[in-house]
Amino acid sequence: MSQPAYFVFQATINDVEGMKPYQQRVHGTLQAYRGTVVVAGGAVESREGAAPQGKIFIVRFDSMADARAWYDSPDYQAIIGYRLAAAECIAFLLEGVAL
Repeated sequence: MSQPAYFVFQATINDVEGMKPYQQRVHGTLQAYRGTVVVAGGAVESREGAAPQGKIFIVRFDSMADARAWYDSPDYQAIIGYRLAAAECIAFLLEGVAL
């Protein structure tokens, strides 16, 4: 059994209209790579240290290979420019624990 992987995005959207093409298309890019959105910008409550700025999004994949393949895919690369132009982002990939 492979370990799951999680792409974590912290985004502060500076251009709401400019972000719309990304938001409208990103979910469609996930299916082929078995990506599932598990956190989509909900409330953040800090318990230790500073709370992250902006919104947090977490996408679960079955493996690191699936997560990398999605991020590098032509479909995702075709829309990533919208996000990069419209928001300040931090994005990273985490390897999870197989349960």
